[in-house]
Amino acid sequence: MVNRRLLGLGVCAGAVMLSAWGCGGSDSPTTPMDDTDTINPRPGVDAGTGGDTDAGTDAGTDAGTGGEVDAGTDAGTGGETDAGTDAGTDGGTDAGTVVDPWPADPVTNYSDRYGIGKVRSVGMDLGKNIWLLDGDRIGVLRADTKKVVWVSGPVGQAATGQSSTVICGGEAGRAYVGYDAEDLKQDPEWPNIHTNFIVTNKPCEVPVNETTCFPFSPRRLNFYKQGDVDAVKLDASGQVAFESHINQSRRANKDANGNPFIQTGPSVVDGVSLGIRNSNDHHFDEDRAMLSCASVLHGPNKGDVFFGTNHGVVRLRGLTYNAHRHPVWFDADGSQYAGYTYGLGIAPNGDVLIANEWNFGTVTPDTKLETWDDTTTPGINQQKVKSSYLQDLNSQEAFDYWRAFQQTTDGAYYLGSSRYGLWEMTPGSAGSPSQRGTRIGEGVLDSSISSLAATNDGSLFIGTPQGLYRLTPAKSLEKVTSVRGGIGQLVYDGSGTSGMLLVHSSAGLIVLRGY
Repeated sequence: MVNRRLLGLGVCAGAVMLSAWGCGGSDSPTTPMDDTDTINPRPGVDAGTGGDTDAGTDAGTDAGTGGEVDAGTDAGTGGETDAGTDAGTDGGTDAGTVVDPWPADPVTNYSDRYGIGKVRSVGMDLGKNIWLLDGDRIGVLRADTKKVVWVSGPVGQAATGQSSTVICGGEAGRAYVGYDAEDLKQDPEWPNIHTNFIVTNKPCEVPVNETTCFPFSPRRLNFYKQGDVDAVKLDASGQVAFESHINQSRRANKDANGNPFIQTGPSVVDGVSLGIRNSNDHHFDEDRAMLSCASVLHGPNKGDVFFGTNHGVVRLRGLTYNAHRHPVWFDADGSQYAGYTYGLGIAPNGDVLIANEWNFGTVTPDTKLETWDDTTTPGINQQKVKSSYLQDLNSQEAFDYWRAFQQTTDGAYYLGSSRYGLWEMTPGSAGSPSQRGTRIGEGVLDSSISSLAATNDGSLFIGTPQGLYRLTPAKSLEKVTSVRGGIGQLVYDGSGTSGMLLVHSSAGLIVLRGY
């Protein structure tokens, strides 16, 4: 077990309210919205050696009860998925979608039927192709041929030795692969520089709100190569091909005269792809490790993909992105805390549901990608719950270990913890720093929750290391005996006439239909 500590560091520039998920909202294209966040380490990472830290004082406060890592949060050996890589669910139907090519049987073992074997992560695109991730191998079970095609060799970040984490489908024939990277730490060569600030100009650069000129560092510039997201696609020959390393940002902004423009920023500097970095200021590389992802399979934002990271939530559309926003909390000294985002879901109405180690919140996303990080403009990105913790479970300072967040068709919200089981969350005031909760299935769901999926019939499926459970529309809890093994990931496509639940288990990929 690894002890974890909260790191008490500086506040975000201009951030004074819990509702400010983007740490401000300045119209300046250079002022960072998110320059001094405190991020808790991923499970298995010691805060004293591997955490994302700023120059500042260590509060030394133990996070959670006992301060230890839950055994269920391992990234997975033997083909199992990291607890918390819930690839998102889609509730609701969408007219005019692709004809469903898959078996209508209530239960089908796709690993056996299509020779998939055991993989690390699965996803579904709008063409109903099923994408597969197995270490540095990327594959797809094609909807047209019903055959698995694997990439001929490691591509993109995998070709450079980066460790993959999750895969999510996007538009028909496209998928996005997330990669891991360590948080940036205090640099002994420049001990006073912000841990996430990377100097890109020559001969030196003065960060916003600073006076020190920091010399250009090719070594630090190469940090941009770590982690982030690759796009892959089915090419004209039906093979899996690398498409692009995602590095083009898009953000709505205003110039000095108040005229709107789209701020994009550079994508490559001195031959180095900047990957995913802050959309408001490309010097800050904060979203480095992709921990979860959710595909939008119906509605006005169909085809978009959201990635939960070590810092917040990044939104992708095509080959562009906007980064980022997150639920946060502030301590008595004004230091801000943003947890690692393992819990990520799409509600039946398209709301994005976000849950990290401490906090959770909801966003009704604007249809424009470039406004995702906008927290201040009235009428867009509305939040039914902003930045809250569950007061009936723990104090704000303690980890709740959220791994999944879903809403069922009756409007009920459910949070799954890797340590504290399943909870129904009852929203009160949107801006309240705490919400009420009720434990569900105590005595049955005492093991860790790895994933959740809400289906069209009103059910909630619950993935645990001990198997799959279902909370029926009548709110009775039952074991799904047709699925064996521990459950890592649940991916739901409700866009067709018969819902399709992909269950990624230790026994392989099982698909349930009819919910």
